[in-house]
Amino acid sequence: MTAYDDDALRAEMVATCRRMNALGINQGTSGNLSVRNPRGFLVTPTSLPYERMEPKDLVQMFFDGSYEGERRPSSEWRFHRDILASRQDVDCVLHCHSVYATTLAVHHRQIPAFHYMIAVAGGTTIRCAPYATFGTQALSDAAIVALEDRLACLLGQHGQISLGRTSAAALALAVEVETLSRLYVQALALGEPPVLSDEEMGRVMQQMKKMSYGQAPDPEGAADVPRRRD
Repeated sequence: MTAYDDDALRAEMVATCRRMNALGINQGTSGNLSVRNPRGFLVTPTSLPYERMEPKDLVQMFFDGSYEGERRPSSEWRFHRDILASRQDVDCVLHCHSVYATTLAVHHRQIPAFHYMIAVAGGTTIRCAPYATFGTQALSDAAIVALEDRLACLLGQHGQISLGRTSAAALALAVEVETLSRLYVQALALGEPPVLSDEEMGRVMQQMKKMSYGQAPDPEGAADVPRRRD
């Protein structure tokens, strides 16, 4: 097992935050990031622009809600704590106000399986949590429900949350959620798009699961063709 390196994790988190802005999925001081560590979790500080944020500015938090450091934690620390406490399958929580995802969130519209890539978020939909005031326990509770069996959700009239084992994985998923949101908004201009069946989405998720283990899906009919050995 690789030894824990606090300095490296902090530097990676700062780089991820700046990448969020560079990719256009976040603006100003909105959005926040947390990553689990042996003591609890690190979270971005409140009201500090990412371009000014340094590794030492990240706040060490504990699962009882206490923290240490020179800065106060993000106002959204509750859902970071509660998600990490309830989801041992993820180590990173990324929240941002990406434009198209938030466009759907202001209408409290979940994203259906209009495209097979919806499966990257873990299910047949990307749910939208009901609106709750930012920074409150009510928002955290709503997010936990929307994220059940999912790796991403929208927050009503607010933004999106994406989860991952690493900050790189969570960032990649946040970008994909924003891309799907943009496609869905554009598709709606032509009318409500057709939706893939749960059966088909089940096949898609099985294919994705195989690929996540490094096994490419077999071509159609490949099982009936003998493997060449020359």
